[in-house]
Amino acid sequence: MIYLNYSNLDTATQKRLLATSKKDVEHKFGKSIKAYAKKHVTNYEQLLEEEALRNLYSYKYVFNI
Repeated sequence: MIYLNYSNLDTATQKRLLATSKKDVEHKFGKSIKAYAKKHVTNYEQLLEEEALRNLYSYKYVFNI
């Protein structure tokens, strides 16, 4: 679970969440994404960012108001 302060959803917080998600995706699926990018001649960083955005929806958030 990710605990967020409702009044602190600024750009820095969003970037932190995306960075956390990116690390999570890279840890879980890094090798398969690299293989896919190499096979289809695609930018690995772009694929990683897209998967990180999708991964954000799988998190459970707790908002403290």
